[in-house]
Amino acid sequence: MKCRHCFSDLTLPFVDLGKAPPSNAYREESDLAVDEKTYPLRVLICENCWLVQTEDFADADEFFSSEYAYFSSYSSSWLSHSERYVSKMCDALALGESSFVIEIASNDGYLLQYFENAGVPCMGVEPTRSTANAARAKGIAVIEDFFGVALAEKIAAEYGHADLLIANNVLAHVPDINDFVSGFALLLKRDVVVTFEFPHLIELVNNCQFDTVYHEHFSYLSLTAAMAVLESNGLEVFDVEQIPTHGGSLRVHAQRLDAGSRARTGFVDVLRRAEDDAGVSSRAWYGSLQQDAERIRFELTRFLEKSREEGKRVAAYGAAAKGNTLLNFAGITSDLIEYVVDLNPQKQGKYMPGSRIPICDVSAFSESPPDFTLILPWNLKDEIA
Repeated sequence: MKCRHCFSDLTLPFVDLGKAPPSNAYREESDLAVDEKTYPLRVLICENCWLVQTEDFADADEFFSSEYAYFSSYSSSWLSHSERYVSKMCDALALGESSFVIEIASNDGYLLQYFENAGVPCMGVEPTRSTANAARAKGIAVIEDFFGVALAEKIAAEYGHADLLIANNVLAHVPDINDFVSGFALLLKRDVVVTFEFPHLIELVNNCQFDTVYHEHFSYLSLTAAMAVLESNGLEVFDVEQIPTHGGSLRVHAQRLDAGSRARTGFVDVLRRAEDDAGVSSRAWYGSLQQDAERIRFELTRFLEKSREEGKRVAAYGAAAKGNTLLNFAGITSDLIEYVVDLNPQKQGKYMPGSRIPICDVSAFSESPPDFTLILPWNLKDEIA
């Protein structure tokens, strides 16, 4: 396989989590008699640009169907994060009724609703019909398509250029990362800003967040790799923030390489040096994740089996994609975890992919209370607790 950014040969392994179905392919009861499609879940490292990436075994439309079940608005902490972001950007860029904001991968309108409330014209781009329709129900205009250069040219011709472009937790989700990023350069006015948020690779490695690896995540990004991708496709990073979402993320601020006037802040160089000191650009730093993941798998399975032997009942909270990675890697099924509860009605009544554990409304906790609850979306543990 070639690197999806620089096209170098990929030979250095990062982690191998076996085979699993797409992590958001929740099963209907009628599907349970049919074998699921599974794909190898292996991740490799490019030793030229240091982009960490999944080995490709299927096209993106296998993972982002019209029934895509991830809806951002079911997390109150994520909504609060988004509202704070909108307030900050409106103040920083003096956005108002004559401005135009575009969010790529706008999901169910979780963020753009706050621009609407502030009187700032906005539009979303979202390829999955289920979430796009949820955003439209909130009065948000949505283009239902995958983003790249072709769509950027179409949007620029029909709607004009944006005053702010937003891409939260989507840079990792695109198979053609160069085409995707080039589209942002086309849509930006001179001296206007795009922000990208993505989980930070440093946190994944240091905290063994291997369950954030799944097929829908094509790339796993350090600032080092992100800057290489952005700069080769017409964008220049001028600021970066470390934010707590998704177990530790970066918010990168970028501008057009040929037109931006904002000076690079010291935070960019500080974080780049920190990554260099950690060893992001060296083979050795990537070597511990596999062993740590296998240790966690063993410890979790041992706890669940011991609970069953003692007659204890275990349920889980949150039918999250990361939970599906964990359950399938560990080979856990409904004989060890009776059910999973989730606030999202799009998931209730279905079954977790691979493990086929039933997904219930939270009322299951009072109707059939467990002795232990396993929180699968650990990044939301405080909100859930």
